[in-house]
Amino acid sequence: MTNFIRYLAAKQTVDDRALNTHVYETLRAELPPGPLDVLEVGAGTGAMLDRLVARGLLAAGGRYTAVDADPANVAAALERYSRRTSPLSVSWEAADVYDFARRKRGRRAWDLLIAHAFLDLVDAPRLLPELLALLRPGGLFYFTINFDGLTILEPPVDPGFDEQVIDLYHRTMDERTADGRPAGDSRSGRHLLWQLPAAGAEILAAGASDWVVVPSRGGYAADEADFLRAILGFFEQSLGGRPELDPARLAGWLARRRAQIEAGELIYVAHQIDVCGRVGQ
Repeated sequence: MTNFIRYLAAKQTVDDRALNTHVYETLRAELPPGPLDVLEVGAGTGAMLDRLVARGLLAAGGRYTAVDADPANVAAALERYSRRTSPLSVSWEAADVYDFARRKRGRRAWDLLIAHAFLDLVDAPRLLPELLALLRPGGLFYFTINFDGLTILEPPVDPGFDEQVIDLYHRTMDERTADGRPAGDSRSGRHLLWQLPAAGAEILAAGASDWVVVPSRGGYAADEADFLRAILGFFEQSLGGRPELDPARLAGWLARRRAQIEAGELIYVAHQIDVCGRVGQ
């Protein structure tokens, strides 16, 4: 079982490289001056908050509401933030995002809505109108690291089977449900490009935000070997027991991929899309 909090920590440097500069700078140029009310859904343990504060995007005195469905993520975030000071007033809430949006319906209380590596895990066509309705008139959104249908693992270890595993892994994303709702989209990035206008929003910028992890000098930067181990853990969790795959062959495939990590040989790429924009007046 993958330790999800450890995974969130290990992927921070991968995300830092991946985030699209054009989309980020467009957001920066469009933000109004002064303190803002910011809402982040699927906030994890606060990596995006840390990143935006470090980059000076959010003016001191603003308020940041961070919502995540997993109480363990919120507890880890609260423990981290208890040891530091922040230029913002930060509040954390462990809540299902659908329930949160329903409870806050009609408030239009936030200037900026953030969803980082999250909208490919929900029923976006249903949720987007509810989330966008929480923004003040003319409010902005910043939706990042939305998976978009391409996974690359190199060098090959079992030609033919490599492709079968990846294709089936993507299919499990599209088949995933939670509480009777769709909970995944293997082409979320491209779908957002029409789902957002359909929900009444204007897209101001969009661009690729690919994860690219390449070994150097026989190893990986920062904690990125742990990140790759977690990715293979997700493969194992998603594909274990699938009748389309021979269990012994899958186990051998995973073992060989894990050996590539330990040898500093595995290359990993995932295609994703960032988008920012605004809602109407």
